[in-house]
Amino acid sequence: MQKIPEAGYEIKGLPIAGLQRSLTLDNLSFPFKLVKSLRAAYQIVQDFRPDAVVGVGGYASGPVLYAAQNKRIPTLVQEQNSYAGLTNKLLAKKANAICVAYPNMEKFFPSRKIKITGNPVRKDILDLSGKKEIGLEHFGLAADRKTVLVVGGSLGARTLNQAVLKDMHKLEESGYQVLWQCGKFYFKEMLATLENADLKHVHLREFIREMDLAYAVADLIVSRAGALSVSELSLVGKPVIFIPSPNVAEDHQTKNAMAFVNHQAAVLLKDAEAIGQLKSKIDALMQDGNLVEALGKNIRKLAKPDAANAIVIELEKLVK
Repeated sequence: MQKIPEAGYEIKGLPIAGLQRSLTLDNLSFPFKLVKSLRAAYQIVQDFRPDAVVGVGGYASGPVLYAAQNKRIPTLVQEQNSYAGLTNKLLAKKANAICVAYPNMEKFFPSRKIKITGNPVRKDILDLSGKKEIGLEHFGLAADRKTVLVVGGSLGARTLNQAVLKDMHKLEESGYQVLWQCGKFYFKEMLATLENADLKHVHLREFIREMDLAYAVADLIVSRAGALSVSELSLVGKPVIFIPSPNVAEDHQTKNAMAFVNHQAAVLLKDAEAIGQLKSKIDALMQDGNLVEALGKNIRKLAKPDAANAIVIELEKLVK
């Protein structure tokens, strides 16, 4: 609701929310939110009169694609994760095309509808050549230190932040520098702690907009394993330690990460083990030059740089 208007596009919100897997009072309001969202979605589709509708698996995709399908408007489902979400699984039955980022998705969707396209990513990371020096200056980093980039998403990830806090002195003492996006939920807390830490090479940011420069300066990346993060990192081609969030439906971040780990394209560190083990994991990886090279080479093999164009081609087929 923030990023779309910032990009210059109008957006309409629906009151729909997720159905909790456990018994909770929030679920009592779900039917009312669903009915209200369906009514709004029908009105949006009627007013906008689309030639095709795309759903990417969020809660709002459900009512909108349902309305479009009932009006016999072509629909395309884009599944970003290696484990399909409930919304997409329900909508796929009547969808005209299903674009996926991982192989072996026939267990969730009709095989005749599946197109392996990958996930769209920002264009500025497609070519990082010549950006390292610019990035070092931009972030105020030292050229003679190995850089660990820690990214927990725009909102932040508590485990990643706590893991860095625990090991930040040891990381600096070992000759590393850390470029750390902690997220807006945790920025004030992390900043207050860091101000008393007397560290010169731990660089805290609430949010990094220039991710192409951050990727360019990184020698190693520590990240959650959300679908778009994983897709971006495959294009970057740097060694990655994935710390999947355990607080997601069907543990899909672990499944995303394992799709890369199984191809020797990334390293997995469990969320429950991250605090206290991050430094040793970084050391083990950075001290093995052959492993660093292999991880970078293997993760790049899984990249799909033309994903956005491939999805548009499938959309054009539906419209024509």
